[in-house]
Amino acid sequence: MPGLTAPSDYSQEPPRHPALKINAKEPFNAEPPRSALTASYVTPVDFFYKRNHGPIPIVDDLERYYVDICGLIENPKKLYMRDIWMLPKYSVTATLQCAGNRRTAMSNTRKVRGVGWDVSALGNAVWAGAKLADVLELFGIPKFTSTTQTGGKHVEFVSIDKCKEENGGPYKASIPLRQATNPEADVLLAYEMNGEPLNRDHGYPLRVVVPGVIGARSVKWLDSINIIAEECQGFFMQRDYKMFPPSVDWDNINWATRKPQMDFPVQSAICSLEDVQAIRPGKVKVSGYAVSGGGRGIERLDVSIDGGKTWIEATRFQKPGVPYVADDIDSDKWAWVLFEAIVDITNGTEIVAKAVDTAANVQPEKVEDIWNLRGILNTSWHRVQVRVGHSNM
Repeated sequence: MPGLTAPSDYSQEPPRHPALKINAKEPFNAEPPRSALTASYVTPVDFFYKRNHGPIPIVDDLERYYVDICGLIENPKKLYMRDIWMLPKYSVTATLQCAGNRRTAMSNTRKVRGVGWDVSALGNAVWAGAKLADVLELFGIPKFTSTTQTGGKHVEFVSIDKCKEENGGPYKASIPLRQATNPEADVLLAYEMNGEPLNRDHGYPLRVVVPGVIGARSVKWLDSINIIAEECQGFFMQRDYKMFPPSVDWDNINWATRKPQMDFPVQSAICSLEDVQAIRPGKVKVSGYAVSGGGRGIERLDVSIDGGKTWIEATRFQKPGVPYVADDIDSDKWAWVLFEAIVDITNGTEIVAKAVDTAANVQPEKVEDIWNLRGILNTSWHRVQVRVGHSNM
């Protein structure tokens, strides 16, 4: 497209932070060390996980770049960056999470397919841009619309990004029109991340941010927006990112029996300790993140130092120095909550964390109960093993 091109190889990739754990080199998929992930409420861009399906697109001429708005609307048009910049600018603090976060732990139980991720395939950023509801209103689709007069019920986002799963075609995904036209859903056409223009890894010059939904629906490097009658038929909507029971394997799978995954379940992870960690006896800080999809807050974060037999409640916070109250107007409803508990450890043990959201959803105890062949949505209790040494360590 004019102004934005998708390279055919990986010779022009952007620089990345050397501390990132690379899970796949081409295409580039990486996450920060868990110890760095929750060092701040807002994740620095360099430490925000990188999830890609092909070479990173390149902007040749920002003035020539535009997004096609087309499909089941009366007046298809081109939307240039200057048009988007003229719309009201909104900032939304939201956590994006790859559906495969914590996949490696699920695969350790029973092998799954997909990029291996530890606990850091997510990040929390301040996204800024125009609300999609405002953009669609420019094209004759009023706010809170579920169906257009021409039968449109879904909004499809198509990337310039080319990927092998689409046989060299573009990455694409969709959300329901009722969500896209609801200003309170905070769906953005974002051009800034943490107060700076998006960088190439995160969708420069324009991306979609769909808060509360798995990251696969927040399409980067936007090429077109299509109003369609049925949900997107792309690979990542119809043949991936669907939740199947443990009984389904690659021999009996029927993709058509499940809807595409949208909201993500309640999730938490300990970031202050590795999966197996040697410590000195005494006071130990147990800290990490908790988050739930759909804008649901975190009502409670429980920590156990005896493998889940007994529990204490951790403190929760978002902004430093500001008490966190789930679903309060002053809390960021689309963002993660950080937690901390100080515990006394005298012997080797298993430390566990589990979160409860405001709908009383709680993380399942066992990964085996939610195992699925693609390894998505591992939201089981997060467990770490500590070994206590009494000599100098």
